[in-house]
Amino acid sequence: MSHLLRTSRLFAWFFLTGLSVAVIVGSGFYLYLRPGLPPVEQLLDIKLQTPLRVYSKDNRLIAEFGEKRRAPITIEQIPTIQLQAFMAAEDSRFYEHFGVDIKGLARAAIELISTGSIQSGGSTITMQVAKNYFLSRDRTFIRKFNEILLAVQIERELDKNRILELYLNKIYLGNRAYGIAAAAQVYYNKQVNELSLAQMAMLAGLPKAPSAYNPLANPQRAQIRRDWILGRMKELGFISPEEYESAVKAPLTATYNATEAEVDADYVAEMARAEMVRRFGEEAYTDGYKVTLTVDSRDQQTATDALRRGLEAYDRRHGFRGAIGQIDAETLAGGNLSKVIQGYPRIESLMPAVITSVNDDTKETLAHVRRFGPATMPFESMQWASRYKSENRTGPKPDKPSDVVSVGDVVYVRVEELPQAPSTETEAPATEAPEASLPESDTLPGIEQPVRVSLMQVPKAEGALISLEAKTGAIEALAGGYSFRQSKYNRAIQARRQPGSTFKPFLYLAALESGMSPATIYNDAPIVFDDSALESTWRPQNSSGQFYGPTPLREALYRSRNLVSIRLLRDIGIPQTLDYLKQLKVPTENMPRDLSLSLGSGQLSPMELARGLAVIANGGYDVEPFLIDSITDVHGNTVYQAPEVVLCDRNCDTTEDDTPANPDDEANNSPAITSETVPETRVMRRLADERSVYILHSMLQDVVKRGTGRRALALGRDDIAGKTGTTNEQRDTWFAGFNHNLATTVWVGFDQPAPLGRREFGASTALPIWVDYMKVALEGAPSAFMPRPNGIVNIRINPETGRRARPGEQGVFEIFKEEDAPAPLAADDTNPDGTHGNGDDLSRQIF
Repeated sequence: MSHLLRTSRLFAWFFLTGLSVAVIVGSGFYLYLRPGLPPVEQLLDIKLQTPLRVYSKDNRLIAEFGEKRRAPITIEQIPTIQLQAFMAAEDSRFYEHFGVDIKGLARAAIELISTGSIQSGGSTITMQVAKNYFLSRDRTFIRKFNEILLAVQIERELDKNRILELYLNKIYLGNRAYGIAAAAQVYYNKQVNELSLAQMAMLAGLPKAPSAYNPLANPQRAQIRRDWILGRMKELGFISPEEYESAVKAPLTATYNATEAEVDADYVAEMARAEMVRRFGEEAYTDGYKVTLTVDSRDQQTATDALRRGLEAYDRRHGFRGAIGQIDAETLAGGNLSKVIQGYPRIESLMPAVITSVNDDTKETLAHVRRFGPATMPFESMQWASRYKSENRTGPKPDKPSDVVSVGDVVYVRVEELPQAPSTETEAPATEAPEASLPESDTLPGIEQPVRVSLMQVPKAEGALISLEAKTGAIEALAGGYSFRQSKYNRAIQARRQPGSTFKPFLYLAALESGMSPATIYNDAPIVFDDSALESTWRPQNSSGQFYGPTPLREALYRSRNLVSIRLLRDIGIPQTLDYLKQLKVPTENMPRDLSLSLGSGQLSPMELARGLAVIANGGYDVEPFLIDSITDVHGNTVYQAPEVVLCDRNCDTTEDDTPANPDDEANNSPAITSETVPETRVMRRLADERSVYILHSMLQDVVKRGTGRRALALGRDDIAGKTGTTNEQRDTWFAGFNHNLATTVWVGFDQPAPLGRREFGASTALPIWVDYMKVALEGAPSAFMPRPNGIVNIRINPETGRRARPGEQGVFEIFKEEDAPAPLAADDTNPDGTHGNGDDLSRQIF
């Protein structure tokens, strides 16, 4: 008895000694590590790395930037069964322990000893929150002890639901998906509350090993993990046996679903990204900003499509340049053709394909298209493909497929028609999967029959389209080239090209401001200049090569008479014209200081020209183009809002007396805008006399009705004005057109300036693109004319002299500023019948 007592006392002493040592060591570690632990309050301030998202003004996704896909959500948005799935997989006693689960650690140790692996894990969800938010992933004792201490501290200061919410928004679940909401989108293209029980269990299995248990990379292991979690959920009473049986029988339905842009606007997205980085630095990619742009999704998509169609149409007119590559017969016979052509990139909707068979008798051509497999190419889709000889010449029209392609040729095609895919029990992928996750055949699943394709080629010519809201400067649509993937060079804002005759409206506006009128007569006749600034004798001519004699300025503009423009600039003066361009805020740094200025030989970017056109369109007010309408942070707070644009005629330098001008209200009786009534405004001052601009509108409308822009009549509208432009050797072609609300400019040319072809002009290349875009942009919109300002008179004139027409004399009505109207007829002017003119005759002439 005494021996048993001594032994018991000895064990008790050892136990108390060990416990005391453990407490002392633990306290020592705590005292040593505690000062270095971060305060739990930081958890509430930490910004989850959420990507930058760019949207159109009608809330359509344009682009997403950032390495991590994340969409933070609250715990109330997550179904209870999904929470239970994660607890079953990671921490079934989450709502019972104090941050460290002693039973869970013991269970994990037993699993490790008995099976050689740990299924349920030893770390609690709280410990994982501590590790994910604050600690490194080093596998050291110090780091683990820090994790335990921090978990206990978190549990003391945050409630369980908040901890679980932090966990579900932070965890990495594979394929760049961080958080449960992003994973639901990436794997199932669903919201969290739309997932099935089997899908919820699959996601709950990912935190332990996002690669090993990934349903895309390792579907068998992922299914085993899923079924184990479903079993745990049944054991814990989270689901019924019937629900368990149904879920384990469910097929794997995970597919890769990248965040899909709803609008094809890569150039616009890049402009927004660059501006966000300029404003916020690298945090722009991770702080969850939402950028709302001024572009309309429908107009933007139309601009992108119209530019591509127009460039393709130009390219087809000039013939087929041949195959982009050749594959030998031995390689063709080896199979796996998709892998053979994998090095040829997809360019927007154009896919690389290798010709596998050419039959001239049946006129049938077979091909293998990357990602689509076998395809048929009707001869009708190849008949455009006369062989390219030069920009001015093509070969004969092909009679049979072998005139165009040969077996082994690699060409670009467009898929025109997909066969009906057979129905399957699994879900079809919502978007294109990454190349790495494609099956070995590199063809899309479900496509068993040949697809129908058309022969295409990537255009060499490039272009740009900019559409501005004339009264505010908001960018309605912008396309900077055929393909952003192919070239990130944004021609809309970076290219500097000669505007050609699209410069003439600025010259004619300067003429109207200097006292000339649409009826001013200029002689369209040969002219020769010996000017040292021009390096040699200059003999300019009209595009037709002909001369037309005395011509009113109205006709000279709508017929784009070069010789009249040269004489006009000579009379106004080059320095005076350049000064006027500066007044309009048209850049003059790259403008020549000689008479070639009149023909648009300077250099402007398409955006600079579009901005100048918008000044004309809105009635003469300044325009500052802008793209970003608003920026909100991850919590929905507005951090930037584009200021309201105010058009101002007078007293624009004082905040209290600023008078906003309403171009649609002749009386202009709007109240003064003060800093109290409108705290954030962008005041746009008048740059040009409204009467001169009004007259120019009328002259440019004649370009569409009677001149080089007649193709714009296809819109069936009466409020369209504009100007075509073509430079020497057809190196740059333009159309700049507008109504009072919307100003759109299109440019077409080569990146390295080269002739487009003798038969190519602004009216044949740029104008069709403009029409395709404006047809949609103006659909349903009422006519928008600049209101007629005071001080404008209509007078009947003799078009050959520009003077008032005598009574009974054939004449036309013209508009003038009051002070620039032709002098009244003298009292002794006689009519053709010998009678004298009188006041009534004069009244009839005026009205």
